Amino acid sequence: MRLEFHKQVASDISRIMDYYENVAGPELADEFYAELQFFFQKAADSPESFRVRERDLRRVNLNRFPYHFLFRLVDDRVRVLVVRHHKRRSSLGIHRR
Repeated sequence: MRLEFHKQVASDISRIMDYYENVAGPELADEFYAELQFFFQKAADSPESFRVRERDLRRVNLNRFPYHFLFRLVDDRVRVLVVRHHKRRSSLGIHRR
């Protein structure tokens, strides 16, 4: 399936990468981004393997970092709505379309 991103996902990712760059350097930020890209592709390749959590939203947890993203299936697309921390602002992004 094709990946599609809500317009605010880029700022979600940028904010997280800025944090990792500030606390640990660009290497850790790059590792976060690489893992995120891996799971974006995994969601695109087999979206049905991730169960529906609430309404029609599916959640993908990263392995190494305490972040996840939410997506929904829209026709032939995987639409990523938000990338967020596991423990902060659980309502962030759930109303994005």
